[in-house]
Amino acid sequence: MNIYTKGGDKGTTSLVHTKNVSKSDDRIQLVGTIDELTSHIGLVKSMLKDPDTIQNLEKIQSTLITLMAGIADPYKRDYRIDDEETSFLESEIDRMEALFDRPKKFILPGACRLSAQIDVARTVARRSERALAVVSVKFGADNGAKKYMNRLADYLYVLARYMDARETGQIIGCGSKRAVSGDTENLKNERDAMEKQEMPVSEAVIQEVLKRMGIQGRITLDSAKRLIEAIEQEAQRRGKKAVIAVCGPDGNPIAVHVMDGAFLVSFDAAVKKAYTSVAVKMTTMELSALAQPGGTFYGLDKMDNGKIVIFGGGVPLKVGDTIIGGLGVSGGTGEEDHSLAEYGQSILNQIL
Repeated sequence: MNIYTKGGDKGTTSLVHTKNVSKSDDRIQLVGTIDELTSHIGLVKSMLKDPDTIQNLEKIQSTLITLMAGIADPYKRDYRIDDEETSFLESEIDRMEALFDRPKKFILPGACRLSAQIDVARTVARRSERALAVVSVKFGADNGAKKYMNRLADYLYVLARYMDARETGQIIGCGSKRAVSGDTENLKNERDAMEKQEMPVSEAVIQEVLKRMGIQGRITLDSAKRLIEAIEQEAQRRGKKAVIAVCGPDGNPIAVHVMDGAFLVSFDAAVKKAYTSVAVKMTTMELSALAQPGGTFYGLDKMDNGKIVIFGGGVPLKVGDTIIGGLGVSGGTGEEDHSLAEYGQSILNQIL
């Protein structure tokens, strides 16, 4: 298989639940910045001889890989960063600071080549933290990840100063070795797990499951109401006021909910987004990319008596490959609405 797929030749890529995402999207920029950070940390590793510090940096790289996976799939709990990872950084910071007198004034990087390279990694960590803050505002983000990125920059700063002190013979003691969970084999297993794809489920099995659940190929009013309630709670967590609409696979509305303070115009938009998602069997964000001048569906929004919309927020509700309804969210930007709708699809199985 060739390394080049040509899939990004038009300036788009994909996330776990979203296709045709512009490479200028803040989430893609964030993943790229963290990837850059892991590479800088790799360069630092190549300059080290201390196995304990190398092992610590590999643990950090592994955590950053998990963090990147969480950006691509923000609704999977396995990709959230727990407090133990941040506590690990804090304990390492405390351990190193006990071994030398850290300067309390502004430092000009470059006392030695190694510390200078660590300072470069530190500045990229800070840039990653700022990019994560932007994504958090627009799409929501794991609080554990934000805490970890803040502490990581602190760790790299202290590590650089520690290397300066070691270079000049100012280390006043030797720290105890710290056991680090996860060796190289575990790191490989984590990567393999993230890259592993789910096995396809036959349509017959899906239909049988739906039948036993009493859905029979379409989402019920009761399920739609539970889904709307869950999305409303997530919207409130993000500080958003939206209209949430659910339709059946035939495009007819099943339930529409208006949050307090939502725009009046959002009602019609949410209903149309839900309808569009089942009419074209794709998200309205994907449709938007295909409906641009010269695209496959250019002009489609002018058809069907104006019921088709081409801005983010509409997602077909699927169980396997079976569309059981459509979801429309309206109230913010296209990206914000799309993110909330993606959230709804991600928890659909829990709701049903």
